[in-house]
Amino acid sequence: MSGFADLPLGQQPKGRWSLKGRWIVADTEAGRHLLTDGEIVIEGDRILEIGKAGEVSAEASFDLGDVLIAPGFVDLDALSDLDTTLLGFDYHPGARKGRVWPRSYVERGPYEMYSPEELEFQKRYAFAQLLCNGITTAAPIASLFYREWGETVTEFEAAAVAAKELGLRVWLGPAYRSGGMVVEEDGTLSADFDEARGYEGLADAISFAERWQGDDLVRPMLAPDRVETCTKHLLRRTMQAADSLDCPVRLHMAQGQMEVDTVQRLHGMTAPAWLNEIGCLNARLLAPHATNATDDDLALYRDAGVTVVHCPLVAGRHGGALQSFAKLRDMGVRLAMGTDTAPPDMVLNMAIGMAACRIVENDIASCSAANFFDAATTAGADALGRDDIGRLRVGGKADIAVFDMADQAMAPAIDPIQTLILGATGRVTRATIVDGRLSMRDGQVAGFDMATARARAQRQFDDLVAKYPDRTWGHPPVSEIFPPSYPYLTGGNHV
Repeated sequence: MSGFADLPLGQQPKGRWSLKGRWIVADTEAGRHLLTDGEIVIEGDRILEIGKAGEVSAEASFDLGDVLIAPGFVDLDALSDLDTTLLGFDYHPGARKGRVWPRSYVERGPYEMYSPEELEFQKRYAFAQLLCNGITTAAPIASLFYREWGETVTEFEAAAVAAKELGLRVWLGPAYRSGGMVVEEDGTLSADFDEARGYEGLADAISFAERWQGDDLVRPMLAPDRVETCTKHLLRRTMQAADSLDCPVRLHMAQGQMEVDTVQRLHGMTAPAWLNEIGCLNARLLAPHATNATDDDLALYRDAGVTVVHCPLVAGRHGGALQSFAKLRDMGVRLAMGTDTAPPDMVLNMAIGMAACRIVENDIASCSAANFFDAATTAGADALGRDDIGRLRVGGKADIAVFDMADQAMAPAIDPIQTLILGATGRVTRATIVDGRLSMRDGQVAGFDMATARARAQRQFDDLVAKYPDRTWGHPPVSEIFPPSYPYLTGGNHV
């Protein structure tokens, strides 16, 4: 039996091989179970057997010790960006901090704040971070605030190549929109629309989707940006295209007060009610975040089969929470998980989600670790129409996350799922396997230098921040837009 270090990084081992660990999450016809001292046999991209250690047959076996072998996470709002929402943590309101373009910037002409090479790098870097957190399937999300308008086919062709080279299963599609919010000279907000530009973005997205139909690791998705930036006709054409392509559609809505106020002003109702009225609510729809959804909105989601993508960490950072996970579950609303911010840590999101649910409900019994683990695995897979990912079952894809249960910060240990979430960090992910290939081991991603990339990412982000005055209302300096938590000591000051 070989040790963990002998498992080849970036490769799909030949023949029948197995992983042995203290715990395995095993999905059977009778449901999900925990197997102690188990072994999982893989050949090619598939799982062949799951059983007690020593009772299965493999040509090579890798003993991982005190670990939890689990299905990789399915992240339906996966960060593929250098996250600018971090700049909204202590700096608000967003309309005064560059999160909404001022009229002066719009009239001068928005421009791309990253080069094509920088856009390609940030997705590759973000994909590597996802793998480091046990995420095997991702529907990437990025901000359009620093873009000229929408995302481009060129950068997504590069993203598709990056996903295949790094070994990450993705649903991809460039984001497009018909309009955006603008801060007027007097500080008020208004919505500007250019429907023709939205149609161009949709046409590009359809072209990209058609080229990637039938690929195993890269699948198409249509991604209109946010509900308040889209017109009725753009959304209707999107849904028609999704039916033709047989792909999901992701649309952010019911997620914030600016959106609620804008949609009410434009359409006289909530975003879910508006989508229902125009015939665009259906089971293809992935809808982050629902933190501002009414009971009537949630009922519409349930009846249409919409999947709410719950992203507790980013919601909590912005003072919001789903009202609540338990309520939506009990109503029969489909619930999956996303990360949507840095760190792209699904374990932390499950922990924050559980805490938020129990606080909102004032009931410790309102949700369980298993509820959130299922939302982060099987529910996301089901939303994508897949029964061979998000679960470890015979015949399913070998998309696996391995978590270190001997980590010194996670003691004393109890049930492994609860212990993982109580530890509240994806940094205990020891390995991520996608399609039977070891994509990440002990923080190292195949074909990618994480340390060098981290330094480059910081430089690139710093350069972006330096451009914020150009597209911030009133054009104040960076020091006023993003002041430090405490004043810096200056020359001549002594402690």
